[in-house]
Amino acid sequence: MKHLERALEGKNGIGRYILMSVIVLLLAQLAAFPLFLVLLPTFLSNGGNIGDFLDAVILNPYDYGISYNLYLLVMLGTFAFMYLLFALLIKPFHGRTVRETINGRKKIRWDRIWMGIMVWGIFILVDTAISVLTASPSEYEFRFNPGAFFTLILILLIVMPFQTSIEEIMFRGYLTQGVARWTRSRWWALLIPSLLFALMHVANPEVKEYGFWLSMPQYLIMGLMLGMVSILDDGIELALGVHFVNNALGSLLVTHHASVLQTDALFLFHDIDPAASLISISVSSVLLVFVLQRIYKWDWKILNKKVMPTLPPAPPVVETDYTADSTMEN
Repeated sequence: MKHLERALEGKNGIGRYILMSVIVLLLAQLAAFPLFLVLLPTFLSNGGNIGDFLDAVILNPYDYGISYNLYLLVMLGTFAFMYLLFALLIKPFHGRTVRETINGRKKIRWDRIWMGIMVWGIFILVDTAISVLTASPSEYEFRFNPGAFFTLILILLIVMPFQTSIEEIMFRGYLTQGVARWTRSRWWALLIPSLLFALMHVANPEVKEYGFWLSMPQYLIMGLMLGMVSILDDGIELALGVHFVNNALGSLLVTHHASVLQTDALFLFHDIDPAASLISISVSSVLLVFVLQRIYKWDWKILNKKVMPTLPPAPPVVETDYTADSTMEN
């Protein structure tokens, strides 16, 4: 085991975690301001008032002629800046690299990322097909704007990996290593970052629209699923793949009026059943864990294993040729 154990080495005081998290989050918010200025010309040309700019582009940017793709690009750009900050600060703050935050090793296991993309991508495609086939025609509309759709694909492929990667690196990598270092418990390393991950989404429009108790459990279950596969697999590569394809396909296939990701998706649903969504994410998450467990033969007992320093290998035993020594003495 290397991922969580890596945090037992180097500089890992709780103060460093708090300070680095504050710096990354604060500077990322400051970086959002020049990025939002990209939206200013469109905002003003569509009757916006400069004094209302920030509130308007946060609450109702599309009322001022700002396209879904432009707004998405600006929002994802903030996460790209967060990723860059984290990559620059992790070494001086903690003496480890981004790769070591991902799995405690020197190399990233790319095959795991692709496996997460493939398996969870199949689940999303099946779930979307069921939703479309079982819904009445009045509940959704199919729309395909080639220019906007293919631009959306480029944005998702080039910029969205920064958003999903920094969220996974922060929660399933950085914070999970920190909690494991302080508690030596893999269970706490699963539960605490998953709860923080859910709370990070509390301001999302879905929560306001459908209520705390129907929306927040979905984020918590997603966080627990991503945390579970990361701990069992001793690294977050599977979670990186799952999170990316979840957001990317979600942006391409389906949107609705309360979605945090307003995009030029293929299907616009007029009505979403949050209870059905909760059941779907719960069943899919359990299935994903068991499918991946079958593939990688994880040992569930790892969850109860304390996070302990890895002992250095024992020095090699040097065998003495006693026969030769005796002959030389004689």
